[in-house]
Amino acid sequence: MELRELRAFVAVVEEGGMSAAARRLHLSQPAISQTIHNLERRLNVELLVRTSAGVSATAAGAALLTEARDLISRHQEVAASMAQHHAAANNTVRVGVPLELPPGLLPNALTGLASRSPATRVTIRHLSTASQISALRSGNLDLGLIRERPSSTDLDVNLVVEEQLGVLLAATHVERLGAPEQITLDELAGLEWLGFPRCNSPAWYDELTATLRSHGVPISPSTSFTEAPIQEVTFAAVSAGGVFALAPASWRTVLPDSVRWQPINGNPVRRRTWVAWPSNSRHRGLAHLVALLDDHDDSPSPPQP
Repeated sequence: MELRELRAFVAVVEEGGMSAAARRLHLSQPAISQTIHNLERRLNVELLVRTSAGVSATAAGAALLTEARDLISRHQEVAASMAQHHAAANNTVRVGVPLELPPGLLPNALTGLASRSPATRVTIRHLSTASQISALRSGNLDLGLIRERPSSTDLDVNLVVEEQLGVLLAATHVERLGAPEQITLDELAGLEWLGFPRCNSPAWYDELTATLRSHGVPISPSTSFTEAPIQEVTFAAVSAGGVFALAPASWRTVLPDSVRWQPINGNPVRRRTWVAWPSNSRHRGLAHLVALLDDHDDSPSPPQP
């Protein structure tokens, strides 16, 4: 039995005739008659008694009527449930983020999204730039906040933030340097960079290490952390001496006494964050989120000693 046959049978019984059932289902009367005939033949039982006054259900038809109504109702419940899941999936924006973002960037955008598109839900995954680009291309992410600009045309990309990075140094090392208001990269030549693996963000890694090497800073893979190391781990490593880390000015508010954040003379190290999404996307919630990220005020605050 097919669901369309059961619907036709229920309509005939409830309407009391083939013509009325045909009008209800927007079908022709011959089509309804043929459907009922096929159903009776398949079940090998008479379902309807036909009289000049119309039709009524036989005992077998009455039994089928109860089961058919239950099946149709259950089908409608299942369809409604799946429709809700479909709507939820279409209203969800899957966002990839690095382990560290400029303060306020994502929270402000999400607050704006809740106002512009209340039905849109956002799920967030912390991933490296390389992993985000791969997930965007495989359809496992809708939007990524990444540290380098992909060169292919399958992703649309906008620059949303450019941060001036300073340097984290052991407080004792800063004192030995005479506690200058700014550090030059050349003054870091005797230290090792506490960085991140190249596989996390190849283009950003190459740009950064080229700048450091040009000022005599050694690049040792043995000191690499993740793309954004945990602050407490970074502080402990820097406090021990012999290494430095690069960080935005916002880290100054959480520094222990043993670590100093110093601006770099000339601001030669800038960390950029792009928003990227599949170029063929037509997701309205995603469009709202991209626009809100684009509206973020990324003007850097002036360095302070």
